[in-house]
Amino acid sequence: MLAIIEEERKERNGRDYPAEEAALIGQGGYVAPDEHLWEDVLTAVVIRRPVLLKGPAGSGKTKLAESVSAFFGQPMHQVNCSVDLDAESLIGFKTIIRQDGDTVIDFVDGPVVTAMKEGHVLYIDEINMAKPETLPILHSVLDYRRMLTNPFTGEVIHAHPDFTVIAAINEGYVGTVPMNEALKNRFIAFQVPYLGQEQSKALLEREFPDAPRTLITTMLSISEDLKDQAKSGLLADEAASIRSLIDATELALHIGPERAVRYAIAEKLEDAGERQLVMDLAATWIR
Repeated sequence: MLAIIEEERKERNGRDYPAEEAALIGQGGYVAPDEHLWEDVLTAVVIRRPVLLKGPAGSGKTKLAESVSAFFGQPMHQVNCSVDLDAESLIGFKTIIRQDGDTVIDFVDGPVVTAMKEGHVLYIDEINMAKPETLPILHSVLDYRRMLTNPFTGEVIHAHPDFTVIAAINEGYVGTVPMNEALKNRFIAFQVPYLGQEQSKALLEREFPDAPRTLITTMLSISEDLKDQAKSGLLADEAASIRSLIDATELALHIGPERAVRYAIAEKLEDAGERQLVMDLAATWIR
């Protein structure tokens, strides 16, 4: 681990947070698909550059963001993007409150403003699902200025030194739009692929230490076949999701692998042919 990462970790972990903020610190446990990705993402965070995670659904992008939060002991605020996302969802909104017997207008900070002021992690999930006209408000937050003029109050906010931005995209999915070049150019981008077989095995053995070895082997074999079919375009990416593999393995401990694969993987696919393909592949490994 690079010295600058260790030094930054020690400094950030030295901060104390009230209970409601500490509850927002993510759970670690991300397993990297290669020897460099984890350390490279941490390096980008330490030099205070926004991080963009690119990869198929279920490849571990959110778990990676949560693990950064856990590594530095920083609360994380998550924004889930959609076409309905607007500036108020990001920045905050005005509301009417009673104060000392009077009715006054107050401003409730949104996740962007809160993370900037408090030095927390801001995680923007599926950023390419948002309408392009919504996101330019973040340009000054994401570049060297690290500041924001609140459009609702006029307040000028300069980011806390520990403020960290991580965004994630699933490229080429229905409902997504290409990221604006001016926005994309403000990030350091990392590809987050599916785990290889050895990493998947280490993950399952860590998550389910008491599971029979035969079950782990069976689920890994099914997973490898599903990844091959997804790469060839015969299955949707979500069929090869790490998240689905974990869910199926946990379920298989109680009801057996065939029904577990059906419920945790196959039934989430829209296409009937793909659902049948998943079950056919699983049947070749289930004895």
